[in-house]
Amino acid sequence: MAIRLLVADDHEVVRFGLRTLVADSDIEIVGEAATGDSAISMVDEVKPDVVLLDIRMPEGDGLTTLGRLKLDHPNLAILVLSTYDNPTYVARAVALGAAGYVLKGDPKDRLLDAIRTAHRGENAWTRDELRRVTGALATPRLNADVEVPLTQRESEVLRQLALGLTNKEIAQALHISYETVKEHVQHILRKVGVSDRTQAAVWAVRKGLV
Repeated sequence: MAIRLLVADDHEVVRFGLRTLVADSDIEIVGEAATGDSAISMVDEVKPDVVLLDIRMPEGDGLTTLGRLKLDHPNLAILVLSTYDNPTYVARAVALGAAGYVLKGDPKDRLLDAIRTAHRGENAWTRDELRRVTGALATPRLNADVEVPLTQRESEVLRQLALGLTNKEIAQALHISYETVKEHVQHILRKVGVSDRTQAAVWAVRKGLV
């Protein structure tokens, strides 16, 4: 029996490339989605064994989609496929229950092995990926029950930060200055009691802010 794969990526070229990549293998693409919302609706329709999720998509980014899918389908194997080797993305993917994180620039065998590993119900994370985010995931202060007095603007900045945006991108998204974003980020780290953006992102996920 072929492994049933649902691919969610907003770029048609990427989806075409993935079809070519899995051709003549034990993996069959049974559905393609261009948005996060489409991926969620297609899961019940095509009943995939594994879902491959891009991160930056319209109508629900991949990590938000991951969280929603795991809530409704806790045993579904979901892999994140991304252009971005971003520790914040990796930490959020781990915290949300992804089976692994594959870069679009990785070798073909890495992706195929990750899909097969996830299908077996096993963890497809590499030691290096887990090592990079272990500190963020293990920080004692990162507890969803901790009440932190963030201002409304700090909460907005934290949500954008947890989505993996840079300070410059946050400034553009919220129409505030770069220096103001830097100041808000420093306040957030101090209030939450963490030392870097990745830890703050994990805390935001566990708090349900993203």
